[in-house]
Amino acid sequence: MGRDTAVKRAAAAALLWLLLAVPAGAAGPSIDVRVQKLSDAAEIRTLLHDYGRLLDARDLTAFSALFARDGEWVGGIGTAKGPEAIGAMMRKAFGNVPVGSNRANFHLLSNEIIAIDGDTATAWSRWTFVAADAAGRPTMAMAGHYDDRLVREGGRWRFARRVATTDIGAPPPPAAPAR
Repeated sequence: MGRDTAVKRAAAAALLWLLLAVPAGAAGPSIDVRVQKLSDAAEIRTLLHDYGRLLDARDLTAFSALFARDGEWVGGIGTAKGPEAIGAMMRKAFGNVPVGSNRANFHLLSNEIIAIDGDTATAWSRWTFVAADAAGRPTMAMAGHYDDRLVREGGRWRFARRVATTDIGAPPPPAAPAR
């Protein structure tokens, strides 16, 4: 299923829920405002999922395009600003692991919470990094969460800043030298 089709289906499902859940004549934002927010939320949810799908497929050119012109990625492998620098950092971190090999790995993404305010938004979500063990079996290697700031740029939602925090599985920080 294509990205635009997935966004349209998610928006249609959300609209149906909205129409069934909001009593006729209820006070609040207009139907147009509510539909726009639902459409935006569906597109943002697809952006969050495309992040993992494109990274796992090692399509780092398309992956980099998910970030705004001055977008930033912050996490355990480093910090980079701008799509080109983010793509280069991810190539260094993930580019040497072939897709489909017994050394393959992938991300599971879940629990999205999205708050939209016009052409900006915030999101929080969970991630789990699954990697093959020595026998080729899937192992949950790390887990954490993302804190996102998003912006509508050129009519599409993009990451303005994505902070990847490892909650489980990260090596402990180095101990401070004794003095």
